[in-house]
Amino acid sequence: MKSACSIFLGLVAFSLPAFGFVAQDPSALLNGSPAAISYSGFRTGQHPDRGDGAKNPTRQQILEDLRILSEQAGFGLIRLYDSGQNSEDVLAVIAEEKIPLKVMLGAWLDAELSNHQSCAWLTEPIPEETLASNRLSNEVEVKQAIALAKRYPEIIAAVNIGNEALVDWNDHMVPLDRLVGFLKQAREALDQPVTTAENYAAYARYGKVLSQAVDFAGIHTYPVWEGKTIEQAMDYTVQNMTAVQQAMPGVPLAIAEAGWATTASEFPTQANQENQVRYYKALMDWAKQNNLTVFWFEAFDEDWKGDSGNLQGAEKHWGLFFIDRKPKQAAPQVGSEKS
Repeated sequence: MKSACSIFLGLVAFSLPAFGFVAQDPSALLNGSPAAISYSGFRTGQHPDRGDGAKNPTRQQILEDLRILSEQAGFGLIRLYDSGQNSEDVLAVIAEEKIPLKVMLGAWLDAELSNHQSCAWLTEPIPEETLASNRLSNEVEVKQAIALAKRYPEIIAAVNIGNEALVDWNDHMVPLDRLVGFLKQAREALDQPVTTAENYAAYARYGKVLSQAVDFAGIHTYPVWEGKTIEQAMDYTVQNMTAVQQAMPGVPLAIAEAGWATTASEFPTQANQENQVRYYKALMDWAKQNNLTVFWFEAFDEDWKGDSGNLQGAEKHWGLFFIDRKPKQAAPQVGSEKS
């Protein structure tokens, strides 16, 4: 998802669609369900590798999380963002404990271009030696994703290569042809469907090329980040999805990320549990009617994200569950009227 420091700068050439969204065939659903969840289990004091090594959740913590998502919230499909050790651990726990969860596995791509002129928080050019190193590590990451998808074919339902690598407001841009090459590599190697997770405007802009490179489009849409109120949110989401559908006719669509923060210094009047409930229910109802899988962002609040000096920053507060694993009002409950 986008950083709390950024604004959407990548909307050049985006225009409102001329027609409404056309419902998809049920075969477009991943794992046969509209409801899915993005999972990153880092708790207080934990974080991915930020240059000095990762502090990953323990096996017991992962098991607790997966049981919450599967048994308490009733999800059958989760999204992981990379193919590193933490994701390997999650897959191993699912397999060993026979947890009824499928996975959209990610391959995280680091910057291969220096986007310092457009990214608000990238204040200096990325050194060429860093970009060269990233190119090599990205190749390793894609190979690792392929290897994991082959190792866990009954668990991994789809593979996602790259996360917001094309938008011009982010700090980890990858050239389009390079991303397409990675997608081709994965599609040729795997039986599972392959996509890239990208902002709706990038999909609309590059739809002709991406239509030939993905098995389905994994789209990000965040109305609240773009100044929309809860009253405007669903209309804007549908506009986003319709623009991609028209740019990529015949390609199945899924929402790879959509969410609503419950606390945010960036948009304090809109960020609350009541609005999260409203958007979650409306989005899931629409997804059911139109046969789209939605990966809600995200499962649990994560306090390592964003500005460490701003505890109210939106990046820390997108979960359906608080960081202590207590449910928020929008969290589905198996057997209740929310499920």
